[in-house]
Amino acid sequence: MTSVVVVGAGIAGLTAALHAHEAGHAVTLVTKGRLGDGCTGLAQGGVAGVYGPGDSPEQHAHDTLAAGAGLSDAEAVRVLVAEAAERIAELIARGVAFDRDADGRLLLGREAAHGHARIVHAGGDATGAAIARALTACVRSSSLRVIEHAFLTDVVVSGGAVRGVRLLNAAPAIREAVASELRADAVILATGGAGHLYAHTTNPVGATGDGIAAALRAGAAIADLEFVQFHPTILAAGAPFLISEAVRGEGATLIDPAGRRFAFDSHPDGELAPRDVVARAIARQSAAQGAPMRLDATSLGAASLAARFPTIDRTTRERGFDWSREPLPVTPAAHYLMGGVVTDLHGRTTVPGLFAVGEAARTGVHGANRLASNSLLEGAVFGARAAAALSEPWSAPSPVRAHHSGGPAPASLEHGDLSERLPFTRAALQRLMWDHVGLLRTEDGLRHALDTARSWSASAPEPRTIAEHEDANLLLLAEATASAALARTGSVGAHYRLSDAESRTSAPILETV
Repeated sequence: MTSVVVVGAGIAGLTAALHAHEAGHAVTLVTKGRLGDGCTGLAQGGVAGVYGPGDSPEQHAHDTLAAGAGLSDAEAVRVLVAEAAERIAELIARGVAFDRDADGRLLLGREAAHGHARIVHAGGDATGAAIARALTACVRSSSLRVIEHAFLTDVVVSGGAVRGVRLLNAAPAIREAVASELRADAVILATGGAGHLYAHTTNPVGATGDGIAAALRAGAAIADLEFVQFHPTILAAGAPFLISEAVRGEGATLIDPAGRRFAFDSHPDGELAPRDVVARAIARQSAAQGAPMRLDATSLGAASLAARFPTIDRTTRERGFDWSREPLPVTPAAHYLMGGVVTDLHGRTTVPGLFAVGEAARTGVHGANRLASNSLLEGAVFGARAAAALSEPWSAPSPVRAHHSGGPAPASLEHGDLSERLPFTRAALQRLMWDHVGLLRTEDGLRHALDTARSWSASAPEPRTIAEHEDANLLLLAEATASAALARTGSVGAHYRLSDAESRTSAPILETV
């Protein structure tokens, strides 16, 4: 029997923990907040992988590879689509009530860059909440050990292999965080992404890249951090609130203040182009016109919007919008990290005993741009595969191509003592990343961001509190992300480098969030 620590309780972590527990391993599930918190519960989109007439796993793979701009791992994509049916059936068996038609058949939706309707939803636009609720209930009803309000500070490595994790216990009743060490034969990181590197993000407050940073400190290979996906349609009023891509899949359009559908200027698929294309189109058009763009769903009708998207309908109305009668102002925000800890097809990293799954992992599925509704599927598929690999002999992943990682970048420009000119705060870091390592990047901007992050890191005190550990993780990942973006000199997918001519004429991203 293997002792296993799973860190993170989204779909990937919950799936891995349940599979490992059911296989007879001694599993401890550690979560930063409460069980059920995190990105999964916020996911409005669905799970891709149910194939109707004229569709197939092969076509799903084709769409995934196309969205990834040629940088996806074809074998990882093959695994994803081949195991989709089994994982979706498992979610149903564990209590996820996906939406069905009057005859009891699963309702299939379509989202951007999918060639067919192959996405299942639950509660209209509350798929993630339904999945989190069902899997959390399964964990609660099991004998699986759960530690809530425990912050991962480091992965313990000794003798070249993982031996456990270091934690800060921060339960609400405890006045001061208490450090502890949890020994284990294997550690599965399912800690999510790092959306709070950016000033504007759809991610919950806990998305500070803790698992990726811990893996980096432990010596694990990291790749593709330059590929940060910005969701195109965030309500540009109040706190960031995502308007699901499924709304455009149902027929909503993007218009400028004059009512023109501008997205076709950037791609023949218009609103249903890959996310990176749509996000940049919105950002550029907003900057050029000095006003937010609009998502027009009025043609869908009030009854249809309320039935299909009840969460969005309720929230937009609470914020003073009747989207059945008026278009919504929208803007991009940081949403999903395609890179992370390099793994093989079973979640194994380059450090023996250390696994990574979900958004924290770089499985190779997403390449340079994630296809909509593949992330929940990826968490379920590779969470199960990592748990199965616990009983197998260890073998490190073999890279299938050269990866741009968070290693040394080309020599940076001289900007003076930036630590004195601009003191570190998390808000300052997020602003720096938004301005210079965001949707539209320039070489000078990337070098400035790298210089600044390195200067802040050099003068940072040893972290003691959870907030200080989060800041240290964000600084580490800011350096790695800017470095990786500098190293990838060409534009591909979500990584877009402006030419010298473009950078001289490009207007700054409009501040609308």
